[in-house]
Amino acid sequence: MRASRVLVASRNFANDATFEIKKCDLHRLEEGPPVTTVLTREDGLKYYRMMQTVRRMELKADQLYKQKIIRGFCHLCDGQEACCVGLEAGINPTDHLITAYRAHGFTFTRGLSVREILAELTGRRGGCAKGKGGSMHMYAKNFYGGNGIVGAQVPLGAGIALACKYNGKDEVCLTLYGDGAANQGQIFEAYNMAALWKLPCIFICENNRYGMGTSVERAAASTDYYKRGDFIPGLRVDGMDVLCVREATKFAAAYCRSGKGPILMELQTYRYHGHSMSDPGVSYRTREEIQEVRSKSDPIMLLKDRMVNNNLASVEELKEIDVEVRKEIEDAAQFATADPEPPLEELGHHIYCSDPPFEVRGANQWIKFKSIS
Repeated sequence: MRASRVLVASRNFANDATFEIKKCDLHRLEEGPPVTTVLTREDGLKYYRMMQTVRRMELKADQLYKQKIIRGFCHLCDGQEACCVGLEAGINPTDHLITAYRAHGFTFTRGLSVREILAELTGRRGGCAKGKGGSMHMYAKNFYGGNGIVGAQVPLGAGIALACKYNGKDEVCLTLYGDGAANQGQIFEAYNMAALWKLPCIFICENNRYGMGTSVERAAASTDYYKRGDFIPGLRVDGMDVLCVREATKFAAAYCRSGKGPILMELQTYRYHGHSMSDPGVSYRTREEIQEVRSKSDPIMLLKDRMVNNNLASVEELKEIDVEVRKEIEDAAQFATADPEPPLEELGHHIYCSDPPFEVRGANQWIKFKSIS
């Protein structure tokens, strides 16, 4: 390992490289994001580590679920890593993000550690929501979850954008939903209000081609999700290319910050796992289809090939990152299985953020829990 470090140190890597990226399809826009972008070696290594961490974390969650250490709902995002990493790369930490229940990747890119995420999945005290939220309800600074009700986070995102505008802050809110939620009525209500009030809201449809087990063609009369805002401009983006997502996000954020109102992004992506852990994911699509996406469009593989072919990194260096990531995930999994569960008397804690303690009724009127902020 030390020898390979010396080898990496002695090689002259390029500091950056320019790449062509896929042109976005546009709706109600004269021009879109650039079709070339510069990737620095530092950013490339950072994106690679982040995507690899999300991938390994999701595979570990899958393993812990099958061992019955993680219970309940669990939706994995492996295959969609370019979305969460690319979106984060295109905004500021002070900007806001809200998403649906496939939230582990965003929780990580918004700044929480793998340890806090896995411990939350196993329902332990060291979890980011103290073991009370589980897979669908994780939160961080300027990250509003994980929401379990299909489409319900979209009006909330418009509300967060309203707060940004009301408080006069130069911030935007990324409001994410899936292709399955895109047919919800409340989404169109949120579009309307956001457009009327010119809210700095980026509506983002993560189109992974299947809403649960239903393909987009069987669920939607129009699968051009980026045009669904009608009076709101839209972009259709290659969601498997982290650089494409980054540039489109920068473009959309600049549009919102300029006071023009909301914009819509459709990220064309793919999930390798089933919808949730109860879905094997092969009854409504073929194994060959999944394999083809893995071999031709995998977001981690695409970034790796770009970096190696343009002398931004060596295969050995990236392998070293893989080893470090695996160790980090193993350590986090150890913590998530050894950490204690929250005691029953804490069931009523953290209902309000700064209230004096009060009593909460339990399952019957004789059971009382103390609620402490």
